[in-house]
Amino acid sequence: MAHTIHVDVVRAEEAIFSGEAEFVVLPGEEGELGIYPKHTPLITRIKPGTVRIHTGGGAAEELIFVAGGILEVQPNLITVLADTAIRGHDLDEAKALEAQKRARENLQDHTGQMEYAKAVSELAEAAAQIAAIRRLRQRK
Repeated sequence: MAHTIHVDVVRAEEAIFSGEAEFVVLPGEEGELGIYPKHTPLITRIKPGTVRIHTGGGAAEELIFVAGGILEVQPNLITVLADTAIRGHDLDEAKALEAQKRARENLQDHTGQMEYAKAVSELAEAAAQIAAIRRLRQRK
């Protein structure tokens, strides 16, 4: 069997994924990160996007949308502590498109710096969610 690394993806309410993977790809703040077993220890923030967990053995990769959070990597363990985490098959395209529309409207109608920052954040999250849905659709 190939070398694997244990992966835990959790949000405040529950664990979303816990299992072994051959490698994991996720959206770091400075770009996409690829993590294999025996990776150098690392702690970094992640941005909204898709966590792709390659479990190997011919199984389809697991896709999980995260809206940001913290990544901790140890040589034999990856932990993703997400603000929001949704399994790929649970994503709702209509809701994501509506959230994107609202965020764009809020971006145009902002009255203060904080409202602008919130609208930009919501727009980035909605766009990342839509990208995750499209990636999932391409796999089928």
